[in-house]
Amino acid sequence: MTGSDPKADLHRYLQRARDALLWKLDGLSEYDIRRPLTPTGTNLLGLVKHVAGCEQGYFGDTFGRPSGEPLPWLDDDAEHNADMWATPDESREDIIALYHRTWAHSDATINTLPLDAIGHVPHWPEDRSEVTLHAILVHMVAETQRHAGHADIVREMIDGTVGMLQGNDNMPPEDQKWWEDYRDRLEKVAQDAS
Repeated sequence: MTGSDPKADLHRYLQRARDALLWKLDGLSEYDIRRPLTPTGTNLLGLVKHVAGCEQGYFGDTFGRPSGEPLPWLDDDAEHNADMWATPDESREDIIALYHRTWAHSDATINTLPLDAIGHVPHWPEDRSEVTLHAILVHMVAETQRHAGHADIVREMIDGTVGMLQGNDNMPPEDQKWWEDYRDRLEKVAQDAS
């Protein structure tokens, strides 16, 4: 086995999660990327907007490297959950462009700083607000993957599209009938168990 580069490994997993999250928007209408599909309003474009804001803070402000790009939905006087949906004035292109600019800024931090670089997350409890780049990379991989998972479920609810990445859905290669039978079997098991 060859040697591993922990920073490169974490960065690669972060990028895969970013790509998966954006892929969930492909081919959908403006309505479909914005419509709330859970009781708490989860929607695809809002997930991208949220993660972009998270990355800006964690890879920028945390390490004294603010991007300078204003995110009014994160201001103290912003409406609750304003980062979880796109207003009519915020287009798909705007949010995706913001996310790409955020990647570039985050990637510059990741590439410039060592894994043991110290930062400070002001909104975390004081006893754990001092962090390393390594900890923030792990945090953002988990955060982005979590929301990519949300996006996967929301996308499946919209049009049945599922999977891990474009070109690698990581799903059994079965037809629609098999999936219907599988779901029906799981429903019967759930009913029998209750």
